[in-house]
Amino acid sequence: MRKILGLSTVLLLVIILVSYGLWTGKRHAGHYLTDLRIQLVINDGQPGDRGNLLGIQPELFASDYQSLKRLHRKLAAYLQQAREHGLINDKTIVVLPEHVGTWLFAVDEKSQFYQATTIEEALNWLAVSNPLQFAIAMLHAKGENRIDDARIRMKSVNMARDYQTLFGGLAKEFGVTLVAGSIVLPGPSVENGQLHVGNGALYNCSVVFGRDGLPIGQPQRQLFATWYQRGYIRSGKDAPLNVIDTPAGRLGTLIGSDSWYPRNYTRLNQSGVELIAVPAFVAGNDAWSQPWHAQKLPVELGVEPAPLTEGEAWRRLTLAPISTAQAGISVFMRGQFWDQGSTGHSFANRGGQSITEQSVSTPPKGSKPGHGARLINLWL
Repeated sequence: MRKILGLSTVLLLVIILVSYGLWTGKRHAGHYLTDLRIQLVINDGQPGDRGNLLGIQPELFASDYQSLKRLHRKLAAYLQQAREHGLINDKTIVVLPEHVGTWLFAVDEKSQFYQATTIEEALNWLAVSNPLQFAIAMLHAKGENRIDDARIRMKSVNMARDYQTLFGGLAKEFGVTLVAGSIVLPGPSVENGQLHVGNGALYNCSVVFGRDGLPIGQPQRQLFATWYQRGYIRSGKDAPLNVIDTPAGRLGTLIGSDSWYPRNYTRLNQSGVELIAVPAFVAGNDAWSQPWHAQKLPVELGVEPAPLTEGEAWRRLTLAPISTAQAGISVFMRGQFWDQGSTGHSFANRGGQSITEQSVSTPPKGSKPGHGARLINLWL
């Protein structure tokens, strides 16, 4: 009797494990595509032969990342509309927002992952759906928050591949230089024209793709990680500030809060930078108008926290007057990933003068005021 009971238990466990394995391998790609419309809200200067800085502020959702094909279709639709406005030429530099590549961990997941109500629930589904990858990632995880590290690390090889396929492909398809926002990867580097990951700490980094679809130089690492991510993303304080030559001029990239620090502009000035791209991200649907969390920031910024909102702080510190660059643009993410929203109003700067969105035409039917995708263009 005991032998029969033992065999039955083993058989049941085998059936459960096989069923679980089959379940984790199944992926269903839906067909729903979110709104492809985008509004031109800043178009400063006159067209000429010197090119332009073109910010794409997308409005993205978790479902947009269900497949690389779907995400390409949405971003390509934005670029196509920019082309129809006459905003794309062979000297155009396109700038995308911070973390537009980080969300690539959401590609090709189970339906339960996209149907989750909170980001924590979604990330739990991510681990359950990829048990072996998650376990291996936990062994290599760094920092205080090893679980958050592992959730990104577990798919980092695929994320790096998809990042280059998608954004390098868009740069080549539209014949532009493309600052591909940012992506969080372990030990990122470019070797022989390919973006690779290592086994080290996670870094928030940005890659610029040329008109041939290949990376230009090495990934730019974020020098000062945002305070709420420091438990699993390492600051690249000793990393160089890359300045690359583009058809429109010498370009530097400052990721997110790196754009607040005067020392970074001094370094870029010394490198002869002419143009600055700032991929940015602010978490929370209403955070732009809320008090700035300056208590988490260094005293060296020299700004009193009390009177400033998040938006006022960004506009005061980013693309600082001490910069000798000809022009710059700061581009934010818009969208909703489960219960985590993102906000921000993209802006540009020319010769030390800030250029902000003055007015927006009536929002598309069914959309909320202040939401929706935006085009921000600055002729050089």
